[in-house]
Amino acid sequence: MNKLCSIAVIALAPLAFNAQAAMSPQMEKTLVAVCKAGASNNMIQFNGTLKEYRINEQRVFPRLVCNGENFHQFALNQGADRTARKIAPYTATVTIKDIAMTYGSDQIMAVNY
Repeated sequence: MNKLCSIAVIALAPLAFNAQAAMSPQMEKTLVAVCKAGASNNMIQFNGTLKEYRINEQRVFPRLVCNGENFHQFALNQGADRTARKIAPYTATVTIKDIAMTYGSDQIMAVNY
């Protein structure tokens, strides 16, 4: 009986952890650091943050939302024109998506601080 109960607990354990937050605390910390560095308009700090966290600009910048705005608009509203100029090539993307494409590859990563 104990063996059957143990097997049931192991089989059902992934279902119990399925309701976790979509973003890990480490990822949220990383994205907040990128938002703060982008708002600073200090290119040395911004480039250092990107290098420290190994940010892939092509994957992150089109999807990153800081305080409810896309990253480019957020930088402009914070007066970070140098940061906005640097990330401008990554924000304007034109893609053709297949109807059967899965949801996971185009998620928006939004953080507030």
